[in-house]
Amino acid sequence: MTDPGGPLDIEETLLGGPLRYTRKDVEALSGVPDEYARRIWQALGFPIPPDEEAAFTDGDVTALREINEVLGHDLVDEETVLQLVRAVGQTMGRLASWLGDVWLQRLSVLPSGEPLTADLVTAALAATEELRPAFERLLLHGWRRQLTAAGMRAAAVTAAALSDPGAGLAHLAVGFADVVSFTRLSRSLDADALAAFVERFESAATEIVADAGGRVVKTLGDEILFVTTDPAAGAETGLRIAERFNEDPEFPKVRVGLAYGEVIQRLGDVFGTPVNLAARLTATAYPGTVLIDGGLATALPDGGRYDISALRPRPLQGLGRVRPRLLRRASGGGR
Repeated sequence: MTDPGGPLDIEETLLGGPLRYTRKDVEALSGVPDEYARRIWQALGFPIPPDEEAAFTDGDVTALREINEVLGHDLVDEETVLQLVRAVGQTMGRLASWLGDVWLQRLSVLPSGEPLTADLVTAALAATEELRPAFERLLLHGWRRQLTAAGMRAAAVTAAALSDPGAGLAHLAVGFADVVSFTRLSRSLDADALAAFVERFESAATEIVADAGGRVVKTLGDEILFVTTDPAAGAETGLRIAERFNEDPEFPKVRVGLAYGEVIQRLGDVFGTPVNLAARLTATAYPGTVLIDGGLATALPDGGRYDISALRPRPLQGLGRVRPRLLRRASGGGR
């Protein structure tokens, strides 16, 4: 690789310009008050730089100007902007870290056999500038598709009159899928093998969720949280995830817990009793099985597709005594 220049050069290249403005400069140029600009910066996930440090670019000034213009819209206030900025900061932070890990893995297996050094990483960062336009278009397209999907889900809930999407309320099937004995397994794997293991689980599980029309709320290494608006789609997702890993002799079994009911949706996450119940059911399920609550059992359509067996009531932390149901496919029911 050719010499890409020093870290400062790379930083300016990736940011689209030099760090030339202090906080006071940005306030004067953008029209955003200092205190609110501080809150925006922290919501993005960055520490406040010293007063006299030139830490901002023309792009930062432009972004704040646009925020100032957006604040003039009837549907937008300062708190709404901060919530959206926080969501952008957290999402983009994870995405950037994810992409960074992918690049580092790629660099560590270069055919040249070069050891991974700071200079090599800096050169790779410079090379990403060539790919930036394509990645930015992909990000924008992905955001548009996800925004459309979120809007259509909200419209469907509103049309069904099940809950109040404006208040963040919706009736959803909530599911957790958890890799059995992950802690013990992780101790026996080196870093590369553990990363490949987690990627394999997350990739397979998220594909199954997407195929059923659900949404992955978050992944936690050995666990995935997902939701579906349709109860049957939730049941199908849980069964497919368990079956996928039951059929793989080289992968540990996965246990799944599902519950159905009214949840609170906030900033992409979900809260409420069904979420807690699904988590507790997952923790008590046997490897390779799917446990569901009574709400989901009642919401599933008749037709002989599933076999639902009521188990003995058991105490679940914070929820009292609950009677789980074991969900299986009916004999000859197929997939």
